Amino acid sequence: MSRQGQALEPWSWLGIPTLCTVIALVLLDIPFRLFALGLPEPMVPMALAFAWGVIRPSVLGPIALFFLGLFTDLLWNGPLGLWAVALIAAHGLAIIGRNLMAGQGGAVLMAWYLAACCLGFGVAYLLATIASHHPPSLFATAWQFLWTAALFPVVHWLTDRYEDADVRFR
Repeated sequence: MSRQGQALEPWSWLGIPTLCTVIALVLLDIPFRLFALGLPEPMVPMALAFAWGVIRPSVLGPIALFFLGLFTDLLWNGPLGLWAVALIAAHGLAIIGRNLMAGQGGAVLMAWYLAACCLGFGVAYLLATIASHHPPSLFATAWQFLWTAALFPVVHWLTDRYEDADVRFR
C-alpha cells in the first residue's frame, strides 16, 4: 500500500515499531520450553535499524536505536552498549546503501539487510569477545543471526509501507 502524499509522523514510523519491538523482546525472553527448546531470541531491533535507514535518514532513528540497544543489553544481561553500537553500525550501512537500493526489488533489499545483519552481529561478536575476554559460541551467534534474518518480511513490510511517505527523499 502506498502512502504517497501523507505526512511521515515520527510516532507512526518510529514510535509504534519501537513499542512493538520492546513487546516482542520481552515476550521472546519468557523462559518457556517445549521439548527442551526455548523461544528464539532474534535481535528484533536489527529489523528497525535497517528499515529506518532505508525509510528516512533522521537523527531520531539512531537515538531510538541507542535506547533499544541499551534496553536489549539490560534485558539480556549483556555488556552495556554492546547492542547499541551494533544497531547503529547496521543502521549506518543501511543509510550508505540507501541510494543503491532505490528502485530495486526485494532480493536486493534482502541482500542489503543480510549485509547489515552481518555487520551488526560482527560488531556485537567483537565487542562481546573484548568484554568477556573469550569469544561467544559461534553456533549460538549463527542461530540468533538466522532468526534475525528471518525477520526480513517485517523489514520489507515497513519499507513498503513508508517508502513514498516522505517527499523530501524521493
